Amino acid sequence: MIRTEGFVEGDHMRKRRFGLLLLVLIVLGMVTACSKKEEDNPLDRLASYTKLWEKEQWQEMYDQYLTEDAKKVFGKEQMIERTKKVFEDLAIENVQTSYDALSEEAMKELDKEKPIHVPVEVVADTVAGPLTFTVDVPLVYDDAEEREDWYIEWDPSFILPQLSKDDQVKIETIQAKRGEIIDRNDKELAINGSGAKIGVTAGQFDVSRDGEKLASTIGTTKDFIASQLKQDWVQEGHFVPIKSIPFTQEDQYDAALKIEGVTASKEEMREYPYADALAHLIGYIGKINAEELEELKSEGYHESSLIGKRGLEQLLEKELRGEEGVAITIVKPDQDEEITIVEKEAKDGETVKLTIDAEFQKVILEEMKGEAGMAAAIDPKTGETLALVSSPSFDPNEFTLGISSSRYETLANDEKQPLLNRFANTYAPASSIKPITALIGLKAGTLDANKTYQFEGKTWQKDPSWGSYGISRVYETPNPVDLKKGLVYSDNIYFANEALNLGKEKFVAGLKEFGFDGKFEYAYPIRASQISNDGSITSEGQLIDSSYGQGEMLMNIVHLAATYSPILQDGTMMKPILFADEKKGEVWKEDLVSADHAKLMQTYLRAVITDGFAEDANIKSLKISGKTGTAELKASKEGSGQENGFFVAYPTEKKDYILAMMIEGIEDKGGSNYVADKAAKAMKKK
Repeated sequence: MIRTEGFVEGDHMRKRRFGLLLLVLIVLGMVTACSKKEEDNPLDRLASYTKLWEKEQWQEMYDQYLTEDAKKVFGKEQMIERTKKVFEDLAIENVQTSYDALSEEAMKELDKEKPIHVPVEVVADTVAGPLTFTVDVPLVYDDAEEREDWYIEWDPSFILPQLSKDDQVKIETIQAKRGEIIDRNDKELAINGSGAKIGVTAGQFDVSRDGEKLASTIGTTKDFIASQLKQDWVQEGHFVPIKSIPFTQEDQYDAALKIEGVTASKEEMREYPYADALAHLIGYIGKINAEELEELKSEGYHESSLIGKRGLEQLLEKELRGEEGVAITIVKPDQDEEITIVEKEAKDGETVKLTIDAEFQKVILEEMKGEAGMAAAIDPKTGETLALVSSPSFDPNEFTLGISSSRYETLANDEKQPLLNRFANTYAPASSIKPITALIGLKAGTLDANKTYQFEGKTWQKDPSWGSYGISRVYETPNPVDLKKGLVYSDNIYFANEALNLGKEKFVAGLKEFGFDGKFEYAYPIRASQISNDGSITSEGQLIDSSYGQGEMLMNIVHLAATYSPILQDGTMMKPILFADEKKGEVWKEDLVSADHAKLMQTYLRAVITDGFAEDANIKSLKISGKTGTAELKASKEGSGQENGFFVAYPTEKKDYILAMMIEGIEDKGGSNYVADKAAKAMKKK
């Protein structure tokens, strides 16, 4: 029994062991079958490979997935180093791959003896925009020991479509056309024009004989011409470029070509047809410098880029520049062929239209005859800026083409500072502000146009408490003095009394209504006008000085012109604008004066011309109304200083524009009447 029982027990244990062994074999068989299935599926290998592709893991791709043949033919230099460089140079990123799964039937017919080909779609971002291509990926089964698996038969077409081992990859920049600037009448102010590269023919040009003549003709130096001819590459008969000039400078061009050995070739360039007339407003472009490149290289600028340097060319750089295009091209030396695989088209810059009347602007600058000063003209109905002048000026074409250091020094050291943009700054407006002071008093009810005063002599004090402070006037106004005479004779004593009647608080409030609020919203960066350094008036002396545009009061020339528009617009002042696409006739300030007071002021401003001291503006061909002003600039009350003359005027009958002009240093030129004369001549020619 014991044996029997033992036999029975032993048989049971054997059965259990056999069952466990069978289970293990089945499980191992299943695992082996699964592993074999995964191993036999080439798309599993491709999936792992493409994940590394998308992550740019070139070394791992090379080590674990490339066929031995691919490694022998291309090596690490092509697969790893070249791929890295192409990706870096072309800014390739965000690579995505996709392909179709193999069908069950295809899997059944899979033959390890033959490579399979899987079309893989590749999508990526590049410096030239999105790139999409399909590459045929061959997978080869390697049955060598420890390599039993599918491998990728890589070639350079995996990097870029149609790329071969000896091909070159080229990035081409497609230049965008810079936007042009035109005036209200479509006159060209800044254009993509052409000019001439003036040069000499080596062996035919005699520097010792004609060097100085050519230098003075085109604005360079004899030494520079000589140095150009001494360059290593120069041989007899070679054309040696000296300087580029726009075709607008016909006189220079014609005179230069008359010199023996001088010739020229056509060259594309930025042109400024109105030259000095609009230089400060339009500005110019020039070659980008190192500091600018460092700041802007991420925006596509490079060492040879041209960039706005001053004026609207600089202010509107983004709009005018446009966007460069980029083309990625494969060059096949053996086939003498270039294949563009992706291209981003250039986007030309915008055309910018101004409200400026270029011909009027030109006339104004010509009439200022190089005097240091500025001018602005606006349309009182629309707020459009018709002219914005800084004098003296310079030719922006010189800077665009590369100004010589000696020429730049001449401009920089000129005592009249032609490079200074005066209309962007502020100046004491002097008596040209008196009509505004009067309008503030009329609205506040503290000024009665018919009220008269008796003033004797050229000086006046309120009372002895003023000490040494007193008011002086240039001329003795015939008594009795009312508002009309106060304006016609520009009587400081009259306005001092009216300022005291008005008071500091009401005067400051009135000035703020006229735009003295510390802000000046304008398309061109111009300094805002100010009542004083801190915006307040703290003493009677400061109140009086400010009432006739002295003290700490400063104004920009556009604002000064605009403050006269309520006189012509029944109390409304339009927002000054510079661009044609800005809203015209947008109210900036309103209800500044009544229609009756505006009419009254029109009458008085005409009398300033006919009866006052701006007699040179009293011309027969054009009736003009306006007001002069003379600001004396000196460090102390003793002695005398430089005087700036102002004149703000408009055509009496048409009232279609207001011109404000300032000229510096008029103390020995007849005072503000000197300015009135120049302004009137410009208005006559408009």
